[in-house]
Amino acid sequence: MFKGHPKGLYALALANTGERFGYYTMLAIFVLFLQAKFGLSAQTAGQFYGIFLAAVYFMPIIGGYIADKFWGFGKTVVTGILVMFTGYLLLFTQKDATGSTAFVMMIIALLCIAIGTGLFKGNLQVMVGNLYDDAKYAAKRDGGFSLFYMAINIGSMFAPTTATAVTNMFLGRQGFVYDANIPSLAHQYLDGTITAAGTARLETLAGYQPGFGGDLTTFCHSYIDSLSVAYSYGFGVACLSLILSIAIYFGFRRTFKHVDVRKGDKTQEETKAVELTPKQTKERVVALCLVFAVVIFFWMAFHQNGSSLTARDYTQPVGIGWTNIGFDVWALAMIAVAVYAIFGVFQSDTPKGKILSGIILTACAVGIWYKAVTLDYRIPLLPQIFQHFNPFFVVALTPVSMALFSALAKKGKEPSAPRKIAFGMLVAALGYCVMAAASIGLPSPKELAETGGVSHVLVSPNWLISTYLVLTFGELLLSPMGISFVSKVAPPKLKGLMMGLWFGATAIGNYLTSVISSIWNTGLSLVMIWGVLIILCVISAIFMFSMMKKLEKTTA
Repeated sequence: MFKGHPKGLYALALANTGERFGYYTMLAIFVLFLQAKFGLSAQTAGQFYGIFLAAVYFMPIIGGYIADKFWGFGKTVVTGILVMFTGYLLLFTQKDATGSTAFVMMIIALLCIAIGTGLFKGNLQVMVGNLYDDAKYAAKRDGGFSLFYMAINIGSMFAPTTATAVTNMFLGRQGFVYDANIPSLAHQYLDGTITAAGTARLETLAGYQPGFGGDLTTFCHSYIDSLSVAYSYGFGVACLSLILSIAIYFGFRRTFKHVDVRKGDKTQEETKAVELTPKQTKERVVALCLVFAVVIFFWMAFHQNGSSLTARDYTQPVGIGWTNIGFDVWALAMIAVAVYAIFGVFQSDTPKGKILSGIILTACAVGIWYKAVTLDYRIPLLPQIFQHFNPFFVVALTPVSMALFSALAKKGKEPSAPRKIAFGMLVAALGYCVMAAASIGLPSPKELAETGGVSHVLVSPNWLISTYLVLTFGELLLSPMGISFVSKVAPPKLKGLMMGLWFGATAIGNYLTSVISSIWNTGLSLVMIWGVLIILCVISAIFMFSMMKKLEKTTA
């Protein structure tokens, strides 16, 4: 699995792991932060979330153009890290700011994060692709991007737990315990829009808080301020992760320095291959744009995990029984390592490798058993903790997908990258079928808003976890394969721009997440809302299959 890849892959992957850890730590609490500090409604916060994600994934178009025409990939990547760091630092330092000052600082910070990500993200992945332009690595391109994508998700997996730990620690210092119901009710109480039933509920919830002094107004101010500060410290974690990321980048730069192409240099592909004709260039660009158009709707569906798919409103805020092991990130890490150890036992070329894999597998099994028997039967859950399941599934299932496609390749039956993407769209539709089944009988978001609180009918956390699992199957078919596809098919002189356009398609999809936010409180049932996403994913898959011959012929 890890054999035969260029050393630069691991350096670039680890540098990206650090950056993604900080980004997803921030993203895990972003919507919750907006609602807690500024009192934004779920709909308005969802709009902010969509616009921010769109900006983050749109900026790589500009970043790719800058790298292609001016700075080269390495200089653009380093500049991006520095600009991102400035953004996270502003989010952290605005914890003491209030009112319009805090809001303006937040907007500037988000712009810095978006611009910095645009300079960093796409160009780093172009450098990964350039490693595989060497003929001796070319056959391993898809596998290399799968490993790269897996490394990204290692950082993502630990982010929600880190955000939760930081929130609990700093909120606890003020004598409070997190409760998803309180921020919204507290803002309603302070601005005078709360109902009598909401006031009664707020009084009850406040009574459970160790820091409640008896005055509801004082409590609301104190709780909101303390929670906002706790979230700001979560943004501070992102600053630290970027320092680690840039240290890895420069510490191991010698392993990938040869693919850091600057303006005027020729890429490896240009020096080894015949120059593309204008017709060939056009055909490749058109094929890529067709793929970009389809993946828009995947990301629209997938990135609901930060807005409509949060666990705040409809999911039980407690874990019960043996499934609680899924809420312990260290247990999940051991499960993931155990999966890799199993493959090591069967795939290692030497007896020593097999024995070492067996020892690691045994150690993980003991650790998992210990976690299972010592976990509390009933544990409280914060909404952001659910966001570690998707990256965990990516990390754990990557060797499975690599083994599957490797076996198919040996038989000459491996699907093409466009075909994998089309299947990924169908799998995404299945994910929302799971969510639709879980939503039968639940009140609509509008009905929920009218009561001013969380639904009294709550479903098992396993429904949301299952949805994330199915969506991850779709992601593994679409995202790493799509990035690999772009790096292979993009015309040599347009690599940065084409990778940027891949993220541009992602940006449009991320912005379209706000479409669900806009219909959230219109009175539609949850089943109908999920149905919109199901239909869009199915239509996209049908379109992709209808264009398959053209795509496969053009990009063969």
